[in-house]
Amino acid sequence: MEQLPGPAAPQMALLDATARPEDEGLPLGFPEVPREEEEEEEEEEEEEDGRRSPRPVTFTLGPEVLGLGPEGDFQTPDAEVYMHFLRSHCCYDAVPTSCKLVVFDTSLEIKKAFVALVANGVRAAPLWDSKTQSFVGMLTITDFINILHRYYRSPLVQIYEVEEHKIETWREVYLQGSFKPLVYISPSNSLFDAVYSLIKHKIHRLPVIEPTSGNVLHILTHKRILKFLHIFGSTIPKPRFLKKTVQELCVGTFRDVAVVPETAPIYTALEIFVDRRVSALPVINAAGQVVGLYSRFDVIHLAAQKTYNNLDISVREALRQRTVCLEGVLTCYPHETMEDIIDRIAKEQVHRLVLVDENQYPRGIVSLSDILQALVLTPAGIDALNS
Repeated sequence: MEQLPGPAAPQMALLDATARPEDEGLPLGFPEVPREEEEEEEEEEEEEDGRRSPRPVTFTLGPEVLGLGPEGDFQTPDAEVYMHFLRSHCCYDAVPTSCKLVVFDTSLEIKKAFVALVANGVRAAPLWDSKTQSFVGMLTITDFINILHRYYRSPLVQIYEVEEHKIETWREVYLQGSFKPLVYISPSNSLFDAVYSLIKHKIHRLPVIEPTSGNVLHILTHKRILKFLHIFGSTIPKPRFLKKTVQELCVGTFRDVAVVPETAPIYTALEIFVDRRVSALPVINAAGQVVGLYSRFDVIHLAAQKTYNNLDISVREALRQRTVCLEGVLTCYPHETMEDIIDRIAKEQVHRLVLVDENQYPRGIVSLSDILQALVLTPAGIDALNS
């Protein structure tokens, strides 16, 4: 990543990202997109739901496959409409007129950083290195999970690393010199490019950085892009494949879906998050039926409640102690159409649906990454999920 100019930042900066470049003209045939206020995010974006784990998993389902969706469904001319729509709109179009943006200096203590994330209702923050005068990465809930997983011993042993370490210390320990450039995008790049970057790099937050000033304007997510597509894409014809079922299209993850028993300790859930790089786990009862959903977002509240020193409590108890109303578990069935599933995800503002059978046994996960891959990248002949 090239060095971005800018003044030294305080340890934590709360910015109102309302400064915007001049609007650019839109291609003919697509409506101009009005601006809207951004709603606060409710949950961490999904990880790559267990597609590439080289390590054994604590809890898995059987290797059931619901279908082999023919790629031809996504290769017809009418299937390319969403691809062309996002290629015709730049990232700036999806930036709200006003949004909250928190920036951390890498010298800030980890504990203060995560408490600040919760207090400001955001799930990630760009990291500013005062020494290099550049943005060097992102601090997310994934970091908090990795810290707890790495250093937790027992309820009787305080996690010193959470209490005392600075962000830069954690990055040195965790990355061990393998620092990678921050993946970001320009506001003038297309939303198609943003979707490709998010899925290709297996990241869930993509900073939109103005190249001249080096300022971060916004953090793009899968959820924001799908919302943009769902609202403003209603003015264009819908492709025929939306009327097909998720089973016919095979959109989602159906092999080795990671789950967690409700009696398992939280630390077991953290192990699965780290091993499988998933963002949410269907919680099952003794009969194997889905009774809840434990997500990465739940873990960040351990910081707010200062209960991260006891990870031996059960997942069931942790869900019972929730102090805020979260999305819970929303399900879908193999016979439901792709259109219905997209509408449900957009309406409920969730990040995935758990695919279940008629007896509520988990059979798969349909995530935002799966949907954006199918709607936008597959018609372009790109398989970023499995590349």
